[in-house]
Amino acid sequence: MSRLSVGAIAALAAFTLGSSCVSMNASAQNGNAVAPARAGSDGAATPAPAHDGAGVAASTPMAASAPSRAKLSPADQQFVQDAGTAGATEIAAGKLALTNSSDAQVKSFAQRMIADHTRLARNLDIVAKRQGITSAPSADASVTGSLETLHGADFDKAYIAQVAVDGHRKAVAIFSTESKGGNDAQLKNVAARALPIIKHHYAMAQQLAKLKGVTS
Repeated sequence: MSRLSVGAIAALAAFTLGSSCVSMNASAQNGNAVAPARAGSDGAATPAPAHDGAGVAASTPMAASAPSRAKLSPADQQFVQDAGTAGATEIAAGKLALTNSSDAQVKSFAQRMIADHTRLARNLDIVAKRQGITSAPSADASVTGSLETLHGADFDKAYIAQVAVDGHRKAVAIFSTESKGGNDAQLKNVAARALPIIKHHYAMAQQLAKLKGVTS
């Protein structure tokens, strides 16, 4: 074989090797290309799912659902209503005593009731609102209405009998029942903490009634 033929063969081999390298590089680049869009059910192209570094499809975390508020039992709801009315009646009647009574001891008792029952009502209101009860309690209109037109000794007798004695006797029963058999732990705690105060009020009312000669 001539020298020219050998040179031609060498040149042809070099050209073939170069073409193979170019083809291999192109194949490698195609392997890193983004996955093509897939056709959807309606024939429209839809993008392929994105992947994170570990090859797992990315997803959006679901928001945690808010905890539902436990509904109060009928007995607990009744306690909130009865206790609220009892406290509001003590406060309203006490304010009437400050203007309609002429007895210093009756006024002093009434002032104590206003202060204590305002605090008790505030504690009950905090727990009630946590349970979704937002309506403000109102006083017993039949009691306050019967006191509004009375003054002096007549007012004192009616106030002591209806509010001081009878009102606290009922309140002791209301708070005692809830503190022992209530279903809501927070309401039971409110009732248990208030009960000694209300019992003390009842004892004070009985002493005042005895001092003023009032029977109920």
